[in-house]
Amino acid sequence: MLLAIDVGNTNVVCGLYDGKKLLQFWRMETSQRKSADEYGIALKQMFEADGYSFKQVDDVIIATVVPSLTYTLQHFSEKYFKKTPIFVEPGIKTGLIVKYDNPKLLGADRIVNSVAAYESYKAPLIVIDFGTATTVCAVSDKAEYLGGVIAPGVKISSEALFEKTAKLPRIELEVPKQIICRNTAECMQSGVLYGHIGMIEYIVDHMKKEIAKECKFEEGSKKITVVATGGLSSLIAEYTDVIDVVDKRLTLTGLELIYEKNR
Repeated sequence: MLLAIDVGNTNVVCGLYDGKKLLQFWRMETSQRKSADEYGIALKQMFEADGYSFKQVDDVIIATVVPSLTYTLQHFSEKYFKKTPIFVEPGIKTGLIVKYDNPKLLGADRIVNSVAAYESYKAPLIVIDFGTATTVCAVSDKAEYLGGVIAPGVKISSEALFEKTAKLPRIELEVPKQIICRNTAECMQSGVLYGHIGMIEYIVDHMKKEIAKECKFEEGSKKITVVATGGLSSLIAEYTDVIDVVDKRLTLTGLELIYEKNR
């Protein structure tokens, strides 16, 4: 079996695959202070709670946007699975032509999501990941990663309002019933969430025009599929019609696909 590990700034998501079938996945908090043993013990408990064993793992693939955890995770894999993990990094086979100025600076999560979307849905594509940061990536119908956008995520924006102002409270991320609100918490929710939705709609609209120009087809003559993933993807998708597909397992799917290309 394959253990696929997606290390984000907020959470580590681990998926256990039998071939292409995702058997189970687990989530834990990302912490740069945790040792390899702490990650190992936490994951072992989750494995055993669902009836799985570390002995069933034949290989490990990791995508991380937290460079300081690379050594920790390598040591964790070698100690608990007796496997040197495959890291998603420059030089690995992805099946995409990366047209980024410096591919070494392209986040592993962005390329993994793009691989999964290209293999799973009709290209050309726009791939949105609502994570700690919100990323929007463009992929052509010729398997070219064209580039994209990085913006503060919804939670970062909400926390910034709380931390950088004297009177504004910490809020729950709920969409209010209307834009014009009559209390401070809902005013903040309106600004953070409806503002984020408006940003996404603007970016998607203009990105579609630029994809058409880059790929040399008439705007509107080809369907450009918009795929969303990440913790808040379902919530955001309820309030906009620019998102075609919500796929919460997109990153894990991409890791399994990249593993198959590099095994």
